[in-house]
Amino acid sequence: MIFTLNAPLLDFLILSVIEKGDAYGYQISQLLKKVSNAKDSTLYPVLRRLQENGWVQVYDQPYQGRNRRYYHITESGRLHQRELQREWKEFEEAIEEIVNGGKKP
Repeated sequence: MIFTLNAPLLDFLILSVIEKGDAYGYQISQLLKKVSNAKDSTLYPVLRRLQENGWVQVYDQPYQGRNRRYYHITESGRLHQRELQREWKEFEEAIEEIVNGGKKP
């Protein structure tokens, strides 16, 4: 099932991908397509905002005669990703409680 992703959830997913290793835009977009119908045109403004907030750094690397732009998570980005992960776990638990009729799983 595909759900609409809001800005904090997009930040969380993108930072989680980049935390595992530097990644380029197309690579990130393909992973996001597993859970969202977000367009590539949505991804790049989010990546730019993450960079402006100091959560990711950008560098170019040659690949088959062209430059490929890679995104690298900063220490500040790791802290932000952990905070978003904590919030996600709380949200997930609240959803589970609703689904289970008010009972904690």
